[in-house]
Amino acid sequence: MVEMKIIDKIPLQQIDLLDETFSVNFMPDLQSLRSSIKAIGLIQPVLLRKKEDQYQIVCGFRRMSVLKELGSREVESRILGESERDELELFSISLHENLTSRGFNPVEKAITLYKLVHHFQIEPSAVVERYLPLFSLEPNEKILGTYLSLAEMEDEVKRYVLKEEVSRSNIRRLATLSSDDRRALLSLISPLKLGENRLREMLTLLNEIAHREQASIKEIIDRPEIQAFLSQKELTPIQRTERVKRVLMGLRYPKMRRMEEEFEKNRKDLNVRSNLSLHHQPFFEGRGLKAEFQFETMEEYKAILNSLSELLDKKEFKKLIESS
Repeated sequence: MVEMKIIDKIPLQQIDLLDETFSVNFMPDLQSLRSSIKAIGLIQPVLLRKKEDQYQIVCGFRRMSVLKELGSREVESRILGESERDELELFSISLHENLTSRGFNPVEKAITLYKLVHHFQIEPSAVVERYLPLFSLEPNEKILGTYLSLAEMEDEVKRYVLKEEVSRSNIRRLATLSSDDRRALLSLISPLKLGENRLREMLTLLNEIAHREQASIKEIIDRPEIQAFLSQKELTPIQRTERVKRVLMGLRYPKMRRMEEEFEKNRKDLNVRSNLSLHHQPFFEGRGLKAEFQFETMEEYKAILNSLSELLDKKEFKKLIESS
């Protein structure tokens, strides 16, 4: 049993706000808590432990953050008895309080598991058996490894994982990259429109290109032909995604890139009307051409039909058909 006594108020200046031994917060949503404290004050006192000449926060990091933001000078607290020194037990108190009051996002789960293994030195097998079920995770070592790797990633990558709800399988793919490669990757994928499948596809393409060319993923992403699309603000995320994928496919499959270049040359040589366009199947993954046209008047429609008929006599058009 943890001994505690109630102390009405503790000055914030006596609390070590930088000591995060028992904190697992990452991008907490403080809006509702902030509104509550503004309206009616602090309902649940924070839990502190006396440590040398200061107090250490055990539970209440989010509450303390809001109180500091609101300019409070003191906080109602429960103080642990002087005899309490078992940090793992205190961490367990903090863990269970948060589980019952708010739950954990994926990164907070990762931070918690990482601290259990690396700070509190609990055997991974014991963490798998005792703690993964607390987070509604299947108790196996692969899942533990996934979350431990996430905990070691850069904060900007963790934020992306939360925002985009990245799957565990893609987290494992991110874990295989170096820190520099992950940061470069983030500069590429953040402006794009990627679901799970598209992210997996892009990671696979980048890995295969890097392996084939004996280059880092950062070196691939830094190439001008890729960076050019990231600077084109007029493109929508979906358009930017498609164009980046086309470049990556060309780097991964040089033969396809040469086919694309030849197709573009033949299409340009045809010099068709501006309101008529010809396309091959995406990434040459099928046979045939697609013609698209737009018109507003019958005269324009007739002109397009005539233009299409004239294509029959052009050798460039025959090359287009053969190359598609």
